[in-house]
Amino acid sequence: MITVMRHELNMQDRSFSTYLFGFFLLETVGIAAMIYNINNKMANFEYCLSTITLVFVLIIPIITMKSIAEERKLRTDQLLYSLPLSMWDIVLGKFFATLINFMLPLSFVAVYPLLFKRYGNVFLRTSYGSLIAFVFLGGALIAVGMFVSSLTENQGIAAGISAVLIALNYYSMDLANYTSSTKQGSLIAVLIFSLVVGFIVRQLTKSTAGGILIFVILAGTAGIVYAIKSVLFEGLVPGIMSRISLFQRFYTFVNGDFDVTAIVYYISVTALFLFLCVQSLEKRRYS
Repeated sequence: MITVMRHELNMQDRSFSTYLFGFFLLETVGIAAMIYNINNKMANFEYCLSTITLVFVLIIPIITMKSIAEERKLRTDQLLYSLPLSMWDIVLGKFFATLINFMLPLSFVAVYPLLFKRYGNVFLRTSYGSLIAFVFLGGALIAVGMFVSSLTENQGIAAGISAVLIALNYYSMDLANYTSSTKQGSLIAVLIFSLVVGFIVRQLTKSTAGGILIFVILAGTAGIVYAIKSVLFEGLVPGIMSRISLFQRFYTFVNGDFDVTAIVYYISVTALFLFLCVQSLEKRRYS
């Protein structure tokens, strides 16, 4: 894993997108800090972070689109498969290299609370707690981007899909207000979700029959539960959408609470998508 991480760091350090990402992140934080503090006439760091979380929609696809898709396009993934390394070593090496490059600009941002404290009342625990949560949030989204990158060899498609997924998660709370809370609406949403899961399984396994089987199992289970106790579907989709939001949990830290369950959630999401990424590569390795 260390070998892959070092190689990936060396490759990313030569990539223009890495420097573009760092510049964009620092520029965005700096402008947000200036505008927020001047307009509100107060020194505050955590709210500056909360105002720029939307930039994840742009920066995460930029730094993850090449992670695996480029390997597949250039056929250098075959070299990785021939190395005496497990898929976990490869995926974790790439993940931690990307995470390190994500954290490097934040090392400069970490000085901001100390500077703000000289000119106002800044709660350092809240500020650095928010910064820690910002890193874990970024790690979870990087894992999502890497998984999407493992599904295609086209970097543009990988970036586009990642951006859509992150944007949907960012606006999930708003979308929940417009989502039908009726039993019938929730059932339809569950069926659509089952179809999406079936498609992902099909992409991972390259087995159409497997994808159809998963869809039938999920859709059939939903149909049976609906027939037996349809009341369980009342308000199901809005409730789920509000709970899966990665960004909504971040705002808890901004409000001054260090939510350990949110950190566990971020780690769980990261582990899940890294696992899916490993399975995607394993399938391609033996196909």
